[in-house]
Amino acid sequence: MEIGQKVKVFRLRDRVSAVIAQKLGKIGIIEGYKVTDGAGIGVVVKFDDNSSTWFFEDEIKIV
Repeated sequence: MEIGQKVKVFRLRDRVSAVIAQKLGKIGIIEGYKVTDGAGIGVVVKFDDNSSTWFFEDEIKIV
């Protein structure tokens, strides 16, 4: 996955806040990466409403 690619959130690995849960099924653009606590590298996704959050790579798919 590369910065600038469009992705869709298709699952959530952990329990998350309602705000993040609303991103399920939404499409956004990869804007960066995040080093997690040893479980891998996260992908920062920006959405049309200008919000952004990070997901594990197995939670998103390239559109």
